[in-house]
Formats: sequence, C-alpha cells, structure tokens
Amino acid sequence: MADHSKMREQMKSGAGFIAALDQSGGSTPKALSLYGVEPSDYSGDEEMFRAMHAMRARIILAQDFTSAKVIGAILFERTMNETIEDKPVADLLWNERGVVPFLKIDKGLEAEADGVQLMKPMPGLDALLAQAKGKGIFGTKERSVINEANEKGIADIVAQQFDVARTVIGAGLVPILEPEVNIHAKTKAEAEDLLEAEIRKHLDTLPEGVDVMLKLTIPDVPGLYDRLAKHPRVLRVVALSGGYSTDEASEKLARNKHMIASFSRALTEGLNVKMSDAEFNAALGANIDKIYRASI
Repeated sequence: MADHSKMREQMKSGAGFIAALDQSGGSTPKALSLYGVEPSDYSGDEEMFRAMHAMRARIILAQDFTSAKVIGAILFERTMNETIEDKPVADLLWNERGVVPFLKIDKGLEAEADGVQLMKPMPGLDALLAQAKGKGIFGTKERSVINEANEKGIADIVAQQFDVARTVIGAGLVPILEPEVNIHAKTKAEAEDLLEAEIRKHLDTLPEGVDVMLKLTIPDVPGLYDRLAKHPRVLRVVALSGGYSTDEASEKLARNKHMIASFSRALTEGLNVKMSDAEFNAALGANIDKIYRASI
C-alpha cells in the first residue's frame, strides 16, 4: 500500500512541480497532433488512446521524470487502469520514479452560464474514488473554467469545487480544486480578485486536519494567491499553464514564489514521436528543468 504520509510530505514541501498527464477524450487529438501523431495515423478512439498511452509511457520512463524535479503527476482514468512495463501506472510512478500519483475525476464542462463553465455531473464518483484509493492514488483533480469577472458565476464555481472536494476528502484522498481563469478573459485580473476572496471564504469552513490543494491560473498580479498558499487547510498551490508557452508560463510563474507548476502542454512542448530516445529525453529534460527552476 502506498505511504500516504510520505506522499503528503512530498506534496507539502517537496521541491519541483506536478506533471499534468491527464488530457482526456476532447483534448487528446490536439495533444497527439502536437506530438506528430495525426488523426490519419490512427483509426477510432481505441487506437487514439493507445497512441496517447505510448506517449505518456515514454514521458514517465524518461530519465529526468523522477522526484528530483517532478514531485507529482495527474493521470487520466484510463492511464490509472493501464500498465507500463507490466506494472500498474500509479505503482510505477511512486515506487520507481518517486512521483506522487493523482487522478483527474471531472467529466468535462457544462455550457457557459454567468460567465463560467461548471463541471458536468460525475455519476459513479464514489466508486471511482474507491478504485483510485485501492490503486495507490494520493489525490484527485477537478477542473472548471471562469471566462469573466461575474460574481454569481464565480461563487457558483467555487461552491461546486468545494462540494466535490468534500466527497473526495470523505474517500480518504486529497482534492486539487481547479477553477481555471481563462487567460484570454478580458476581465482576468478582476475575476482573480473575486476568486481569491471566494476560495478563502470556503477554506475557512473546512475542519482542522483536512488538506486540499489548489490549481490556479498564474495571476496577473504576482503574489495574489500567497494568502491561500499559507492557509492551514492548503497543502500546496499549483499553477496551470493555460495556453502560455513553456517560456512564458515559466517566466510568469517565477514571479509567484508560493506557487509551483502543474503544466500539461508546456511540459510536452517540442516533443515528437519521431525523435530518437536520446533526442526525446534531451527535449523533455530541458522542459522539465525550465519548469522546475520556475517552481523552486
């Protein structure tokens, strides 16, 4: 069984960042295309997900993908149920790479209302959380999106995030709440002020001994989320790259000393299926190093 207390310590104070390897159905074709695998290279969802799993396995097995710089990794549900080199993925991550495994649990986004996109319903969540716990998963991640500074919408999104988080906590896992602010939002800075205040209000209602993590868009005002990072209920505040390039995301993140990265596209930028292992490891290693340096 995974050592929860060691994982918790690593997430609380480990130097490094969380790799987001959780692209799901909708975002998989784009992620594969950036990797040099085009829709014409596979037929149907099964082959698409096989190609995606091969890419993720290559990343996880790369020489620099260890707890020296990568302290956690967020997995897609299919990845959690797969194996790499005949080993369950969460086991391999923790026992061989020293990387804490998380699971993406949301089922995508509702249509926009009040300037935000709430999470779709999650039927079977209790069973999924029990399964994740049994597989050695430490925590979960749930994403919704804020497109404008709408007070009602942001209040609704934070309330929903905390409702789901309480279910996750009840299952013995640590939730990462991800109310993403769209980097193209015209009222991004105002939305971030509203979001920060709303999250603080909800954090104060959590009982002692409960841990949550927050995954937030890098704020326009550096240090905006410092108070959240120091809140006794918050294990860590991590940043999403949100469509910024690796360089831009890393440069913005470096101005926020109480946030570490949890990048997806910025982590895999420049990787290609046709690269030799040496080329692939060098390119991924350079990305890992850049994101690591911005996180410490």
